[in-house]
Amino acid sequence: MSDIERLKAQRLAAIKATEGGAPERTGNPFFGVGPITDGAADEVDSRLLKFEFEHWLEENYRKRDDRGRDLGPFTAAEVGRSMHRGYPADKFLLDMMREIHRYFAFPKENRMAIGLGGGHSGFTVCVQHLITTRDSSQHVFVDTLRPESEGAKASGFFRQSWGTQIIEMMRHARDGDEGRIHFAEKEGVVPPAETLADMGVKLVIGVGHETTGASTYATADVQRLLAWIDMNPTEHHAVLDATSMLGAMPWGETLVHEVTQRCCLFMPFQKAIGGVAGYYVASFTPAALDLIERNQQQPSWAIPRQFKLATPVDPKKPLTGERSVNIGPIYDPAQDKMLGGVINTFSTLAFAETTFGLLRTEKRVGSVADLNARSSKNRDEVNRWVAANPLFELGVRDPDYRGAAVTLLKVRDPDITDPAIHTRIVAYSKAILSYTGVTHPNGSYEPGLDVARYINAFPGTPGDYRAWIGGIRPVSDVTALLENLQYAWQRAKAVVLEEELAALGETFPAADAAAVNRRMDDPERAYKVLICDRVGLKFDADGLPDHSEVKAHVEASGGVFHETARADENELEKGKIHFFYIPDISSEDEIMAAAGDGQYDAVIAAATFLPKAAVFKLGGVRIGAGTGNMGSASWGGGDGRGGWAPLMNTPSFNSRATAQMTMKALLKVLPDLPVEELHAATAAGDFDTGRDLRKVPTEKLEGKTIAVFGYGNIGREVAKLAAAFGMNVRVFARANHRPWIESEGFTFAATREEAAEGADVLSLHTGLGALDPQTGQFANAGFLGESVFAAVNHGAVLLNYDRGEGVDVDALDRALASGRIRHAAVDADLFTDPQTGAVSGPMAPYLPLSEKYPGRLALLPHAAADTEHHSRVEGAKQAVDQILDLIRFHRVVNLKGELPDGYTDGGAQAVAGVGAASAGDITSLAADRTSLDEARRTAENLAAVWGALASATDAERQAMLTDRYGGALLKAYNTHKSLMHEFGIEGPFRD
Repeated sequence: MSDIERLKAQRLAAIKATEGGAPERTGNPFFGVGPITDGAADEVDSRLLKFEFEHWLEENYRKRDDRGRDLGPFTAAEVGRSMHRGYPADKFLLDMMREIHRYFAFPKENRMAIGLGGGHSGFTVCVQHLITTRDSSQHVFVDTLRPESEGAKASGFFRQSWGTQIIEMMRHARDGDEGRIHFAEKEGVVPPAETLADMGVKLVIGVGHETTGASTYATADVQRLLAWIDMNPTEHHAVLDATSMLGAMPWGETLVHEVTQRCCLFMPFQKAIGGVAGYYVASFTPAALDLIERNQQQPSWAIPRQFKLATPVDPKKPLTGERSVNIGPIYDPAQDKMLGGVINTFSTLAFAETTFGLLRTEKRVGSVADLNARSSKNRDEVNRWVAANPLFELGVRDPDYRGAAVTLLKVRDPDITDPAIHTRIVAYSKAILSYTGVTHPNGSYEPGLDVARYINAFPGTPGDYRAWIGGIRPVSDVTALLENLQYAWQRAKAVVLEEELAALGETFPAADAAAVNRRMDDPERAYKVLICDRVGLKFDADGLPDHSEVKAHVEASGGVFHETARADENELEKGKIHFFYIPDISSEDEIMAAAGDGQYDAVIAAATFLPKAAVFKLGGVRIGAGTGNMGSASWGGGDGRGGWAPLMNTPSFNSRATAQMTMKALLKVLPDLPVEELHAATAAGDFDTGRDLRKVPTEKLEGKTIAVFGYGNIGREVAKLAAAFGMNVRVFARANHRPWIESEGFTFAATREEAAEGADVLSLHTGLGALDPQTGQFANAGFLGESVFAAVNHGAVLLNYDRGEGVDVDALDRALASGRIRHAAVDADLFTDPQTGAVSGPMAPYLPLSEKYPGRLALLPHAAADTEHHSRVEGAKQAVDQILDLIRFHRVVNLKGELPDGYTDGGAQAVAGVGAASAGDITSLAADRTSLDEARRTAENLAAVWGALASATDAERQAMLTDRYGGALLKAYNTHKSLMHEFGIEGPFRD
């Protein structure tokens, strides 16, 4: 096989390995040493976390007057203005030290120092205070390799820095003796207790467990260290770097407890719980503090003031006075007191964030034992995954020494033997894992996944990737990281191999960006679509219903519009979708004659009933929401289940028209001003305003209660209109709608009777529901009946602009007779036999009531929405688009029922602002940069003003803020609300 063929085969294999797409995302992309994850899922969660922190801060840190009265909270803005002395800064510091000491289960007798800087600063403080040149019997063991030894050279500067500092301390100090410093023969390994004792070691400095090499101490090392301390607890001291150890000690609770009790530890905290620390803490045993105090009576070297733990007892004698750790920057848990403060200005907010972060970690993860246990589980998952994926191997070969905080991974790809190519693939893979992405030689850009940032291994360490896997992360995050590493390697490998092939003259075409919209229709076939209802209702110049807008839309979309029945097959242009407009067929016989043998591939209908035997092989669309009239077996009937073709609808186009007609019906009777009588009297000059107005008292709609049954597109629109009139809106719907109903300011009712209790108006919008094949009854037949009418206020109004069957007509008869219902408005289908004149349909049962209660019923023949021209035209145009999508791309929009094989779900589409908002509505706004910037600016202005008012509990300060920002608040609200309305981002959210 030639080099070109081999490279092509390797590239193809890499592409095939990733053809399923990117793996699940990690919960948070931060896996490096920088800020470790705070556990936030994404940018929104991070911003909400900031607000959560500010609320917590304001709740826990309060201003007090001279008598202790609450004057309101300290805010993050105030604390951020360099408040680092006095109250509340001292409380921030004390609270943080207390929570660290408590959460990580340090014993009461161990005090904890604090200073600025990070892990290296903590190391410097510990070694400069614990090591002395005055005691020649003190030997020091450092559990890392001697600097500049052959083994240490391979690890670069970082891992040698610990030992280098100690050597230089001894080398440059009076009486210093480098011979008293002993180094490990293997990284992180602690010799047996007897060996340490024979060496004269009195101080063990443990820096072998750290992030660079992803190593930890084996259980045996910890046991040997503790055994050595037990030999002479007064003189044997150990100080360990807990930077990556804290919360990631995989030795079991007993050993962990022993380590925190009997060893000194130094560390920053951002790696254990997340965030950026900017300071270190160090815990000291009582014996270690005694050693520090003795050493500082005869110091071996000058310690910078900001690092000093033992400070002068007499501030007037800073050079000659006695020094003590009892007044240093140390927290004493026994007294719950800070013995001194932090030298130099510190970030009070960082301290507060640490306390908040610890408390949040405790809620999310549990105790420190749980944190350690989850770290161990994360390490186990890495071991399991690597064992199952031979492309990777672990940098730490000995499983006992693999870190539970950090993992180090090396790729072993048999295809890649050139180290330079290997390095390029690693670099590209990190660009894919991060946000930068990579560009292929053909110009195709592959965006970054942004699932893992800053996962660089240190030079010299045996790994390509290094990532934080401590217990702050769930196990699922670790699995996702590893899956993404493998995916990114394969994607990067393909890019690098393409570069190598390009250098050999072999190139590849750019990816087909239109692949997702690849046509599925047959160019040698003419497709036929029946339109069997009118798609234009207003009259044209000739007095005929005008369908010209829909015709123009079909033709602009590449279709052909025929104003006749189906033409001869051979006369139709191939590769086109032909729409045949036959709006005057309505009976079953007419439909069967036109489409009974599958003459049309698809159909668009509005009110016409399509019988079961009518065949439409590719599918159908109903203009409107309900699909009860779409009875064809092609899609399994009106519920769209059981057929071979998809059923679709165009919900929401007539929703507002129906809702407005519903309100028109209400306004005929409420407010109950006798408009026609007054008009007649006024026109006749037979009315005196001064004398006669008292004869026609009325009540406004505002304050009256309307019970809306159903929270679909129409029900919600009715609720919105009623609320605009100032009515109290009560909504009965399924329980899952409750949060959305209440979020819009409506009242949720759990039962029909609860909704009707004391209501002045009832409005039905539930639809018929499913048909029971056994009884032949719809689920919502008789939905409003005796129990509902009994609950309303006397003289209530019933509005049924939904389905005639939804009301129990016998119960309505009794309610009208008693006066419980004063007026009913019904809009339902009515059919008449042209030969006999007999009436049928859902309206038929209401006709006798109209005669029995003259003037108290207003009946319409299901005309409330279906007579509105604009709604019908826009719905028909969308139906045309849906048919075009269906035939051309096999994509189904507004699916009703089941999705047949061979089709993809194109999601939902509705009129902006009607019904539930969708992700598409939000992304439409987000895609408009000007609107997005305006939405963000106004929301931030709202948050700023409300946040300031919430923190200003003093009425005078609130009044000042209101005077200053009230106008800005209302303007921001109005603008934000208008933007949301413009893009239809209102009401419930459709998942």
